[in-house]
Amino acid sequence: MPRVYLSPPHLSGRELDYLHDAIDSNWVAPLGPHVDAFEAELAELTGVPHALALSSGTAALHLALVVLGIGAGDEVACSSLTFSASANPIRFVGATPVFVDASADTWTIDPELLERALSERPAIRAVVAVDLYGQCCDYARIRELCAARGVTLLQDAAESLGATYRGDPSGGQGDIAAFSFNGNKVITTSGSGMLVSRNADWIKHARKLSTQAREPAPHYEHTEIGFNYRLSNLLAAVGRAQLEVLPERIEARRRINRRYRELLADAPGISFMPEAEYGRSNCWLTCILVDPDEAGTDRERIRLALEAKDIESRPLWKPMHLQPVYRKAPIYGSDVSASLFEHGLCLPSGSALTEADQQRVVDTLLATQA
Repeated sequence: MPRVYLSPPHLSGRELDYLHDAIDSNWVAPLGPHVDAFEAELAELTGVPHALALSSGTAALHLALVVLGIGAGDEVACSSLTFSASANPIRFVGATPVFVDASADTWTIDPELLERALSERPAIRAVVAVDLYGQCCDYARIRELCAARGVTLLQDAAESLGATYRGDPSGGQGDIAAFSFNGNKVITTSGSGMLVSRNADWIKHARKLSTQAREPAPHYEHTEIGFNYRLSNLLAAVGRAQLEVLPERIEARRRINRRYRELLADAPGISFMPEAEYGRSNCWLTCILVDPDEAGTDRERIRLALEAKDIESRPLWKPMHLQPVYRKAPIYGSDVSASLFEHGLCLPSGSALTEADQQRVVDTLLATQA
């Protein structure tokens, strides 16, 4: 039987139309009208007026920290339960990450622990709050904490495109936000990102930096260090086709999430990532927790059983404070994210997942409890 992947690309069928248009116009690179349109469409979707299309979500986070003036001697608070791309840009700019544990209620950054970190560490100049597996952080509380201390809030929305927070689209909750269109995300360009903000000057500066910080001169003139971070017109064309079907892709993933909950409702020791009352998740990945005492199995036995059936699954993110590269970084809390990593598993959640393949996943999981 064909392999079931965790979250593969799901094309709309319109990608070739947009690509043909880009090729026929000879706008291949650099930049081009599809890049401009992709930025405008993403800005309209998020309700954030200024958008910058980039080569990756990591590039977006990096440029955000650069334009905020974060550097050596500064500290940046960051969710610990996340992928390394959320934290690495902090090191890129020479700052020190200060990791904050997750809340058991949402699996996102714990506002109470964040408050403690901000109170005790005056060198923290920014917070990277990471939306997790499609769910937004508790931004009302986080924004209050940041505003009280003059700290900039950077929203890592790489996993939450199309989700909502208190009825508003993801991406507008921070002072500046980063999206990802990596190959495993809800929609993809094969790999790129977007930086959005209501601050026009930040995006203008990031736009300059993203193309090697070239000055407006007939020759190549540079007064600051820049980067090669811009998106090509070809990939933006793919992104526009993907953006058209975003609502359908989210509904498909939410439907898959609901069906997993129904099929596993009676499975002992199996629980799901909670959906916070303040928002609507895009259900990028459906995540479960396995209680070994009740389930009669554990996360790793399930993962290996699925792999033996050619079904891809993955443990939850290993917290940054447990990563060898960040072993000396400060951490506030630790038990929640460590426990989630130990017991959590991401199940196949691609929007093209068939009911038959989903049943394969569930049957294999349940067989480990027999």
